[in-house]
Amino acid sequence: MDKIGIICEYNPFHNGHIYHIKKIKELFPDSFITLVLSSSFTERGEFSFLTKWDKTRIALKYHVDLVVELPFIFATQSADTFAKYAVSMLEYLEMDYLVFGSESDDIDTLKNLASTTLYNKEYDVLVKKYLDLGNNYPASMAKALYNLTNVKISNSNDLLGLSYIKTIMQNDYNIKPLTIKRTNDYLSQELTNQIASATSIRKAYLENKNIFEFIPKETKELLTIKKDYLNNYFYLLKYKLINEINELDKYLDVSEGIDKKIKKVIMNVNSYQELLEKIKSKRFTYNKLNRMFLHILMNLKKEDSNQDLSYIRILGFNQKGRLYLKNIKNHLNILLITNYKDTDDFVLKFELKATIIYLEIIKRPDLIKEEVMSIPIKENN
Repeated sequence: MDKIGIICEYNPFHNGHIYHIKKIKELFPDSFITLVLSSSFTERGEFSFLTKWDKTRIALKYHVDLVVELPFIFATQSADTFAKYAVSMLEYLEMDYLVFGSESDDIDTLKNLASTTLYNKEYDVLVKKYLDLGNNYPASMAKALYNLTNVKISNSNDLLGLSYIKTIMQNDYNIKPLTIKRTNDYLSQELTNQIASATSIRKAYLENKNIFEFIPKETKELLTIKKDYLNNYFYLLKYKLINEINELDKYLDVSEGIDKKIKKVIMNVNSYQELLEKIKSKRFTYNKLNRMFLHILMNLKKEDSNQDLSYIRILGFNQKGRLYLKNIKNHLNILLITNYKDTDDFVLKFELKATIIYLEIIKRPDLIKEEVMSIPIKENN
């Protein structure tokens, strides 16, 4: 049996994710699939349009065998950190392959680029050069790689895949990376065919457009996030920023004087989008600002962000998943947990806080019972 790992945010779960799972089943008919799933927030610092438990239910319905949680502290950092912890979980769980979507679908080129970032001494020098010229980190990385290899890389999934492969190489993991060709642009904001990007689906949903041909019925039934959630978020965030305006630099991703820029505008902005527009720059992209503001609201300080991976939390499994866990749990080198009673861990405590705030902002505080009291979801398939 081939053991396949996938890393996804399912924001929201759509037809492209169904395609991803189906392609894995075609490549590996006798396979076991483990999903590392972002919880309430994403790597780009955005809100999940589905709760972690609803995402787990849908994943199990579409033949994922085991779902584990990528906690907030790891899931909302930059691509390299996101990849470091997500891939480590799959390695701990003894997956044979990591299969991810890729615009280029060229695993050999991605491996060569990853090797360049790790072992070519000129790479770091060039990245610093482009950062000093005012470029953001992804752009600086892409420019440095083009200088050294004459290969252009700029698409989101290729860049994230590069981070996955770097993690595997750096740690000499046994897991093998494989790609599946993406059928759309991850960042596209247009609904152009039956498989549309998550970005375009979220945008259309918030604009009251019909998105139902791009998502399965399970997502349609569970997509309950209120369309005014950003207003709720902004009110809390603005209160936090005003009250701590002279001490923002203690929080993760607050750097290079951005706190001073926030101080200049915060009293005169009336929406989250306006706040972003007022302080966005070539260096501070929307993604970086989203992550920064989220970390400020959640009180994630710089010194608290570099945590060890000390546990893996199980969100759900089917019968194959249950049997697999039973067979491996006694020789794993990491703690497996199912609820908040199992360990007194900083990362886990932070996860609970982040989930409570998320549910308050999306106006679903009733669901905290599910978070605190729930045992892993079991799918009988």
